[in-house]
Amino acid sequence: MKKKEHIVRYSDEELLAMQERGESLSDWEKAAAMTDEEIEAAIASDDDEAGMVLDWSKIMVTPTRPKVVLNMRVDYDVMEYFRGQGKGYQKKINAVLRSYVEQQR
Repeated sequence: MKKKEHIVRYSDEELLAMQERGESLSDWEKAAAMTDEEIEAAIASDDDEAGMVLDWSKIMVTPTRPKVVLNMRVDYDVMEYFRGQGKGYQKKINAVLRSYVEQQR
């Protein structure tokens, strides 16, 4: 994939306002009128898509089981260690517990 020289971020509201003012660079009418073959040809000619082949026929989506809410007591220093890791510390605690369970199986 070629490196982008300049990346700009916009919120949904900013994008809608730009579209209303006619500042959108997308030609939605042209895109809607394209056939599947024309869309495939446009994708194939895009340098960013070169060599990217995805076989969606073998994709399986398995829903994850919901997490359970747990209220448990742990040593203060253990909790402080994980909290010190920053955002996502609960996921890290879960990963440690999962690793233990998998090793025990």
